[in-house]
Amino acid sequence: MFILAGDLMAQGKVSEKLVDFADALFGFLKGGLSIVSVGAGMFFAAISGSGAATTAAVGSSLVPELKRKGYDPASAASLIAASGTIGVVIPPSVPMIIYAVVAQQSVSKLFLNGILPGVLMGIGLGTIAIIQAYRRNYPRGTTLSLATIWRTFKSACWGLMTPVIILGGIFSGIFTPSEAAVVAVNYALLVSLFVYRDLTFSEVYRILIRSAITTSVIMLVIATSAVLSWTLSSWQVPGAIAQAVLSLSTNPYVIMLLIVAVILLTGVFIETASALIILTPVLLPLVLQLGIDPIHFGIIIVMGLARMLHRVSQKSPDARLGGDKRDLGWSLAAF
Repeated sequence: MFILAGDLMAQGKVSEKLVDFADALFGFLKGGLSIVSVGAGMFFAAISGSGAATTAAVGSSLVPELKRKGYDPASAASLIAASGTIGVVIPPSVPMIIYAVVAQQSVSKLFLNGILPGVLMGIGLGTIAIIQAYRRNYPRGTTLSLATIWRTFKSACWGLMTPVIILGGIFSGIFTPSEAAVVAVNYALLVSLFVYRDLTFSEVYRILIRSAITTSVIMLVIATSAVLSWTLSSWQVPGAIAQAVLSLSTNPYVIMLLIVAVILLTGVFIETASALIILTPVLLPLVLQLGIDPIHFGIIIVMGLARMLHRVSQKSPDARLGGDKRDLGWSLAAF
């Protein structure tokens, strides 16, 4: 349901309204469109629960505009891709739900603990965006105006209310995370069909089919994870790995650095949902032996596996990803 809600919001005018609001807030800064990209990514992340949806929604609106204003295409693509990773950290987050299922942890606690890391990721990206804007002499954007801020806020308030309804309902105990996902879908349909009127019923049908396919793939991976977990437990693989790692060092900081290195390396080659299901049964017992909170570890593994660089290249083929070493900062900030 969170996947469906994100797809509905991404296809409608919600993303455009959020981009306009972010532009009114941050566009006056030097290199303002870079900050707008980060801000819009954070706003949409609190709606979609998906890094792919966040990257597609923000990238389709901003990458052409970034290129038209003279921003480096590789830098623009890298920025949108890095901003998209916030979509799986700021709640609601589909990978957090998958981790909660596999590790048998509380979805609400994971959502609550993902807010601060997501905000810090946005601040880190924004800082690098400002530094690069001055180094490359990027232009300023929209002039700061309280009237413009108020006008764009009124247009975007329907989208901005989504995280308030979802998270407010979960943390206040009005409904569970599963029920919150259904509420999000109904709210997205209400806004898209009757408020903004930017979706037709035929388009909603196509979105339903696409979301069903995405969900089927994820659910198939989750279903097979039960077989994987049983096999690993039968062969006592987690215990053997824990003993091997603890023989290297008993310092929890050293071991966590090794675990993070494994997570980052795995995230390069394996899709996020699959990597979560493969790594969690193996690493969680080791983490628990170190006395590390499983909720804390869940945030670490979700952030480490968050990488959506290929999504923006698929959505915006004109934004060619070059090998410019100056754009390494986006990847570091995203991490």
